[in-house]
Amino acid sequence: MAQTAQEILKMVQDQNIKIIDLKFIDMPGTWQHCSFYHNQINENSFIDGVPFDGSSIRGWKTINESDMCMVPDPETAWIDPFYKEPTLSLTCGIKEPRTGDWYDRDPRTIAQRAVDYLKDTGIGDTAYFGPEAEFFVFDDIRFDQTENKAYYYIDSVEGRWNTGKKEEGGNLGYKPSFKQAYFPVAPTDTMQDMRTEMLLTMAKCGVPVEQHHHEVATGGQNELGFRFAPLIEAADHLMTYKYVIKNVAKKYGKTATFMPKPLFNDNGSGMHAHHSIWKDGQPLFWGDGYANLSEIALHYIGGILKHAPALLAITNPTTNSYKRLVPGYEAPVNLAYSQGNRSASIRIPVSGLDPKAKRLEFRCPDATCNPYLGFSAILCAGIDGVKNKIDPGQSLDVDIYDLPPEQINKIPSTPPSLEQALENLEKDHEFLTSSGVFTEDFITNWIEYKFDNEIQPMRLRPHPYEFALYYDV
Repeated sequence: MAQTAQEILKMVQDQNIKIIDLKFIDMPGTWQHCSFYHNQINENSFIDGVPFDGSSIRGWKTINESDMCMVPDPETAWIDPFYKEPTLSLTCGIKEPRTGDWYDRDPRTIAQRAVDYLKDTGIGDTAYFGPEAEFFVFDDIRFDQTENKAYYYIDSVEGRWNTGKKEEGGNLGYKPSFKQAYFPVAPTDTMQDMRTEMLLTMAKCGVPVEQHHHEVATGGQNELGFRFAPLIEAADHLMTYKYVIKNVAKKYGKTATFMPKPLFNDNGSGMHAHHSIWKDGQPLFWGDGYANLSEIALHYIGGILKHAPALLAITNPTTNSYKRLVPGYEAPVNLAYSQGNRSASIRIPVSGLDPKAKRLEFRCPDATCNPYLGFSAILCAGIDGVKNKIDPGQSLDVDIYDLPPEQINKIPSTPPSLEQALENLEKDHEFLTSSGVFTEDFITNWIEYKFDNEIQPMRLRPHPYEFALYYDV
């Protein structure tokens, strides 16, 4: 695929492409886009950008300072597979049009600062990330919230709750049990062809794909895998991943969601973030310590564990995120590290004796996270651990559920709510801002946005279960 602006414009001409679609990510983590007739994009567009009104983008500009510019990255080009007219997709960073500076609140700009910060420290020069984003595919989703009602309704042909349902042509069973859907063959797994199309479509969009499979929860939980990549590229790939999955599901008459906990009483969807640091082409996490980890890797773990209560305000940024982070559902609720314990927030995957495969798996994040922000924050926490030689403590290699309460209570755990995570972030964010990767303005704006638009609205509304608890008191 093209690497330069000149190559992009030549491809547009050679392939007679009429429409160029410019995408960028807003602060909460949703792709936005605008499509241009091809003659509106020239070489200068890749330097100064294309103007747009930023006042309606969540968490960004006010109406009196709304001018912004999208600057396409030529290395992100692919032909969008979901449009009738051949359309070239390009991912953009955001610039201030009057100064030409990169916009401080633009997530992709923040990610570039994180990469530059790693290089500036001298610790390493490349941060690789390999996210594993789980998701649900449903056949029907309905929800509403008004002054006098609140409900949601979810249905799936695979839902265990449908074993007694009358279905057209007869109910054939094959509904995977709760927590037992990892990973059966057909006919219990009904989504093989759809996942294959998702995977192959991602490959056409430039994502280096690996595998796909059903996940643990009943009702259509799935996962596709793609190869690790440098931080910004990995975040780009994750956005393409989500885009393709949602659109292929729609093509099949289904709906896909990355909501962490859409179903009660079954496993939620996480986004385990595998990552490692390299320098001069050599991996830095391999060593002679615990689980063949280097001293740098152990200190890096120490940084993540120390800052995790604040870090989760960015990597687990929704009120629903904390309904997944509860004991009993393979959720990483313990702020500890282990080479095998999946209830620990950091796991060291089996990698044999290959130093290049040595990596950490931070298991807390979920895919409601803005990946540019989440990966950057994880990297900053790890770097802080290396710079300050933070001791990660003892590994957690026992079955947490076999421990007596007095020992369990000694293990730090993840915050129980978004509100507490934001409170931790307010108190502990110097590891993000001292380097200039994140600004004080961004952190303040993030906390205010989350409180005003998510926490406070949830506080004001009665929950349906409250009627079951209290109506006849």
